Amino acid sequence: MCQRKIISFIFVAIICCGLNAVKAADLIVSDQDVSILVNETQNVEMVLEGTLQKPVEVKIETQHKDVVKANPSIIGLNPPGPFSFKVTGLKPGLSLVYVSSNSTPASELNTIRAFVRVTVQHSYILEYISLTVGWLYFAAWSVSFYPQIYHNWERKSVVGLNFDFLALNLLGFTLYAIFNFGLYLVPEIEDEYFSRHPTGTNPVQLNDIVFAIHATFATLFTIIQCFCYESGAQRVSTTARSILFLFFIIFTTTLGLALFNKVHWLDFLYYCSYIKLTITLIKYIPQAYMNYKRKSTLGWSIGNVLLDFTGGILSMAQMLVNAFNYDDLQSIVGDPVKFGLGLFSVIFDVFFIVQHYVLYREINYELLPGDSSEAINHPSSTAESD
Repeated sequence: MCQRKIISFIFVAIICCGLNAVKAADLIVSDQDVSILVNETQNVEMVLEGTLQKPVEVKIETQHKDVVKANPSIIGLNPPGPFSFKVTGLKPGLSLVYVSSNSTPASELNTIRAFVRVTVQHSYILEYISLTVGWLYFAAWSVSFYPQIYHNWERKSVVGLNFDFLALNLLGFTLYAIFNFGLYLVPEIEDEYFSRHPTGTNPVQLNDIVFAIHATFATLFTIIQCFCYESGAQRVSTTARSILFLFFIIFTTTLGLALFNKVHWLDFLYYCSYIKLTITLIKYIPQAYMNYKRKSTLGWSIGNVLLDFTGGILSMAQMLVNAFNYDDLQSIVGDPVKFGLGLFSVIFDVFFIVQHYVLYREINYELLPGDSSEAINHPSSTAESD
C-alpha cells in the first residue's frame, strides 16, 4: 500500500511538472482600440505574460489589407522584449489586426488577446463634431418630453393629447432600447454585425442607449398622467390596438425563431428596429388628425414639437458626418431606424408647426393652457371608436 502511494505521488508530480513546462505564455496587445487618420502611423505595444521555453516567431495578420497596413509582418519574440508593430491607415474604415503563431507545441503561446481594432478616419475634427452633435441631439430629444409633461400638469388635463400616439410611442421606444442594447452591449451580436459590414463601424453609440431608456420611461410617465388627470372620453382606438397586437405577434415570432437558432439575433434586432421605424411612420398620424378635427393644437405642446425637430435634424447630421468621416454609408443602411427616426420625425414636426403657427394660430391663442372651456374640451377631441 505504501509503495502504491509513493508511485501515485511520483506520477502526479511528473504530470504537474509536465503541465507547468508547457504552460502557455500570453501575448497581449496593450491598447486593443486604435483610431488613426489616413496615412497616419501609430505604434502598437505588446506585452508577454509568462515565460517562453524558446524564442518564437509570430505573424501580424491584417483583416482588410486595403484599410490598414501592419509593419513588420513577422516579429521574433525573444524575452524580455519589448515587442511592438506599427499600423498605417490606408483608407477610412475598420480593420482587425491580429497576431498568429505557429509555435510548437501549439499551447506554448496564447495569442487570443493579441489583436487590435484599428479605425481609420479622415479627420479628428469631424470625430469631435460627431460626438458633440450626438450629445446635442440626445439633449434635445430627451428634453422634448418635458414640455408635454409640464403642459399636462399645468392644465391638470390630457385632453388634446392623443392616446394612440402614446401607446405606439411606448412600444416603439421599448423596441428601440432593445435594439441599441443588443448591438452595443452583446459581443456576439456586434461580431455578427461586423461580419456583414466588415469595414464599417458600430452605428449605435452610448448616447443612443441612454436616450432610448430615458424616452421609454418619460413616455410611461406621460401615460401615468393620463390616468391621473382629466381625459374626457379619450381612449386607445380599436385600430391602434389592432396594430399593437400585430406588432406583438411579429415580435414574439421572431424572438422564438432567434431562441431556437432559426434566425440570427442580429436579424431579430433588425425586426425590432423595423417595427420601431414603422411606428415612427404612423404614430404622429392620430395626433395630426385629432388636431385637424378639433381645428386646434391645444393640449399638444409645441415645445415638444420644436425640440423633437431639432433632435431629428442633429441626429441625421451626426450620421452623415460619420458616414463621410469613415467612408461608411453602410452605417446608415446598418441602422435604418436611427436615420428613419430623424427623417420622419422632422417631416411630421414641420406639419405640426404649420398646424400650430399657421392653420390654427388664432384659435390656439384665444385661451390659456389651463382653460377648461368648450374650445379645449371640444367633443371632437375624444378618440372615436372604430
